[in-house]
Amino acid sequence: MTNYTAYFAATRQASRALAAVAPATIDALLRALADATVAQTDFILAENAKDLARMPATDPRHDRLRLTPERLQGIAQDLRNVAGLPSPLGAALSEKTLPNGLHLSKVRVPLGVVGIIYEARPNVTFDSLALCLKTGNACLLKGGSDAAASNAALLAVAGPVLAAHGVPPAAATLLPPARAATEALLGAVGYVDVVIPRGSQGLIDYVRQTARVPVIETGAGVVHTYFDETGDLAKGRAIVANAKTRRVSVCNALDCLLLNEHRLSDLPALTAPLAEAQVQLFADGPAHAALAGHYPAALLHAATEEHFGTEFLDYKLAIKTVPDLEAALDHIARHGSRHSEAIISENQANIDTFLRSVDAAAVYANASTAFTDGAQFGLGAEIGISTQKLHARGPMGLEELTSYKWLVRGQGQVRT
Repeated sequence: MTNYTAYFAATRQASRALAAVAPATIDALLRALADATVAQTDFILAENAKDLARMPATDPRHDRLRLTPERLQGIAQDLRNVAGLPSPLGAALSEKTLPNGLHLSKVRVPLGVVGIIYEARPNVTFDSLALCLKTGNACLLKGGSDAAASNAALLAVAGPVLAAHGVPPAAATLLPPARAATEALLGAVGYVDVVIPRGSQGLIDYVRQTARVPVIETGAGVVHTYFDETGDLAKGRAIVANAKTRRVSVCNALDCLLLNEHRLSDLPALTAPLAEAQVQLFADGPAHAALAGHYPAALLHAATEEHFGTEFLDYKLAIKTVPDLEAALDHIARHGSRHSEAIISENQANIDTFLRSVDAAAVYANASTAFTDGAQFGLGAEIGISTQKLHARGPMGLEELTSYKWLVRGQGQVRT
């Protein structure tokens, strides 16, 4: 039987050792890891191919699992981006001196040990490692069995780089892919400060319901874009196509187009780029009638209620016709996942109402939801996109991986 407590104890000890590592050393480590990732491309891709061979190409997770030379270059660049960001550690959030002379400062500190549970997403391995090390946190990485060879390859590349820079390899520990490791991690009270799940709604629900340690939810993305009565058709075509087809397997991809009923005649033009990408549409009655004869019949289907509120992760899109902005807001409130929502409109009052009213981590006006991403938000990378409201919300970068403590400086004061 695997001794998971030994893993957890070593990582807890490594988190204490990180406090003595200079920020400049961590930055040098991340840059060296970026170089090593590129240099070891052939090895990493060969291991990734083993994982890909076990997963059908038709599986929506296949694209997330697949690494390419270009994607490894992107991962390396994200490591360099994180290295180039200022460290949040030690930053004073507030300072004041009390009438009794005590000086108080509230400063950012690491969370400690961060557990990350994720599925077929090997890029999460280095995103998590980079962000955790930059913020002084040790990490316990629990990838899925689908990406076991890929994740092990990445840690094989990282281990010597950490050791060369005086960082204990246990500061980034890859747990076995077995389900028992997940159960142990969720119950690691006293060793783990927070667990962050990244993956399907099923995974997130399981973690939330099972964990005995604190959890930050990074929810699934059921994403809507509302095309308003005043929406610009050229903007809409580009935004809808990008949000749906740029990369269908990611959580910020568009799942449901909400169309103002006064723009039904523009629906064929609005969806024309989707036909070129072979996107299957599940349209309600009015939308289906407007598209019949204008959209490939083999790709056009009648929507059922189950299509609304579904995260497709595929070349599939639901279309719902609504009479006005209020109805669009009601639909989003009922079916959304509080991830990313957008409006396409030239009516400033409607835009302001949408931005103010929609309860989501990222709310857009006249832009693609594909931008909900830590790197795109200038955070260097992300450890997940939080859809909850406590502690962190939206793309979680460096600041979201810190807590704070009060430093109290006195000159002999005692309380009477």
